[in-house]
Amino acid sequence: MLTIIPRAEDVEGQPILRPLPAAQCRSVGPFVFFDHMLETTYAPGTGMDIRQHPHIGLSTLTYLFEGEIRHKDSLGSDQHVRPGEVSWMTAGRAIAHIERTPEALYAIGSRLHGLQVWLASPTSHEQGEGHYSHHPADTLPVSDGMGIRIRLIAGEGFCLKSPVPVLSPTIYAELNLQTATTLCVPAEHEQRALYVIEGDLLLDGEPVQARSLVVLDAGSEPTLCAESECHAVLIGGAPLDGPRRMNWNFVASDPALIEQARAKWAAGDWPTVPGEVERIELPRPRK
Repeated sequence: MLTIIPRAEDVEGQPILRPLPAAQCRSVGPFVFFDHMLETTYAPGTGMDIRQHPHIGLSTLTYLFEGEIRHKDSLGSDQHVRPGEVSWMTAGRAIAHIERTPEALYAIGSRLHGLQVWLASPTSHEQGEGHYSHHPADTLPVSDGMGIRIRLIAGEGFCLKSPVPVLSPTIYAELNLQTATTLCVPAEHEQRALYVIEGDLLLDGEPVQARSLVVLDAGSEPTLCAESECHAVLIGGAPLDGPRRMNWNFVASDPALIEQARAKWAAGDWPTVPGEVERIELPRPRK
């Protein structure tokens, strides 16, 4: 097993922890990017505001534990995302979107806590059409019993299947374990990793550091034991169908696609989000 300690980052004022990508591990199944949006209190007149920015070759999945985000994209989608719901956006060849605190919460102040992950699209879908779907909390399947609650955010696992339209074999499960409960993690997918959000958890008898990502051995069926109330997520799936390059907000199997996307965004030759003017400019290459 490999343990990855995430690095602290800041995205347009929102503090995050980012365990993926890491030097030791570039992907887990289709997951190439993992951001834990840390618990943040926004005072009245402030909030998260990630201006218009582009994507290719990936799907973004936003899942909140607390707070609310407004998602708008160049397809015309305009959706408020609340705790327990899934916001799923597949970029295809070119999409742009914004994510911000809704105006009503911006005025009175709010809190935010959640996760956003990126899943690399299979090569057959990299240059396809963009897509957006929103999945209310009550549409996600749940297993709840014996002090263990599992919610399938996306993909399949634990005898559950999510309605989120993933593009390759995937598991993304939220795990809530009460104190002194145990859970065997089945070897249903070749690549898997466990991220502990909070709580004291043992993995095959060894303590897991909270807010770390543990990459599980292929074929293993480790046992989780909660020494306190624990909150975690399990991610993974089939290995990618080839290496991926990541540059800024672009993911592709062919570096030429990334260079093309960079040039188009810089030139303003890109789909735009209706009603939005401000955008995040292409970062300058590091020297």
